[in-house]
Amino acid sequence: MRVVSLLPSATEILFELRAGHLLVGRSHECDWPPQAAAVPVVTSTALDHAASPLEIDRAVRRAMADHQPLYHLDHARLAALAPDLVLTQDLCHVCSLDLAGVTAACNQLEHVPRVASLNPTTLEGMLDDVLTLADAVGLSAAGVEAVTRLRGRMYQAQEYVNQFTSVASCVVLEWTDPLFVAGHWTPQIVERAGAWHPLNPTVPVANAGAAAGPIGLTQRTAGKSVTVPAAVFAASRPEVIVIAPCGRTLAQAREDARALTRQPWWPTLPAVQSNRVAIVDGNQYFSRPGPRLVDALEWLAAYINHRPDAMPPNFAWQPLD
Repeated sequence: MRVVSLLPSATEILFELRAGHLLVGRSHECDWPPQAAAVPVVTSTALDHAASPLEIDRAVRRAMADHQPLYHLDHARLAALAPDLVLTQDLCHVCSLDLAGVTAACNQLEHVPRVASLNPTTLEGMLDDVLTLADAVGLSAAGVEAVTRLRGRMYQAQEYVNQFTSVASCVVLEWTDPLFVAGHWTPQIVERAGAWHPLNPTVPVANAGAAAGPIGLTQRTAGKSVTVPAAVFAASRPEVIVIAPCGRTLAQAREDARALTRQPWWPTLPAVQSNRVAIVDGNQYFSRPGPRLVDALEWLAAYINHRPDAMPPNFAWQPLD
C-alpha cells in the first residue's frame, strides 16, 4: 500500500504502527519522526511562520475573510506518487488542507485513492484514530497493540495525581497574541494531570450523567480553543501557566513568552509569583492529536505534581525565568 499523509498526527500514528515504510508522500509539516524527512513533500504554505504571533493571526484572518487558501497541494507530485490512501483532516482549516479540497484533487487522479479524514477532538478520539488507521492499512493487530501501549502510559501518568490535595488551576495558552486558551483534548490533559482548566474546562458529554470525579473523566469533553481578553485571563489568576503556541518552535515560544512578561498585569499572576510558568514546544506535543499527546500528559502530570523524575526524556520544554 502507498500512503500519502497530509496530516502530521497521521504520519506519527503510521510510524507508531511501525508502518512508516508505507509512507510515500507527506505534508511540509510532517516532521516527526526524523525518518519522515526522507519522504517527498506534497504541500506548502503561504504563511510566514517567522512573523510575530499578531502578524500571523492577522494574515490568517485576512485569508479566511477573502476565502484564500492557507495551504497548497502539489497536484502533479501527488499524481506521480500514485497513492492508494490519502490521510487528511477536516477539524481545523487553519492547521492544514481541508477535506473538500483534498477529495476533489484525489478524484482527478487516474487511480483514485481512498481518502481518510481523521478528526479527533478528545484523547479517546486520538486512540480511535490509531485503530482506524491501522485497519485502513491492514494492520489491525498492530493498532490494538499500539492503543494498549498508549493507554497504559496514560493510566500510569495519572498515578502521580494526588486526589487528596487542593487542585491547581492551570491554563494552557495555544497562542499569545491574541491570547488563545487551548481546547479539545488539552483541557482533558490538564484535568487528568490533576489540575483544572478554568477558561475552557471540560463538560459532561450528552447522557453521561454527572460525569464527576476520576471515573467520569472519559465522559467529559471540551470545545475549540477560545480567545480571551487579557483582562479576563489575568482575572482567572492561574496557578500554573503552560505556554505552548500552535505551529511555533520552542525558541519562538520563548520569544512569545517574553513578550507576555512585558504586560503590566503579568507580575500579578499567581503562577508568575510562584515560578510556575512553563514554555513547551506545543507544535510537537499539544497541537497534534497523535501519540505524543500521551507524552504531553506524562509531562504535565509530572510538572503539576512536582515529580520531575517522571517527565518523559527529551521532552522539549523549559521554565520561564
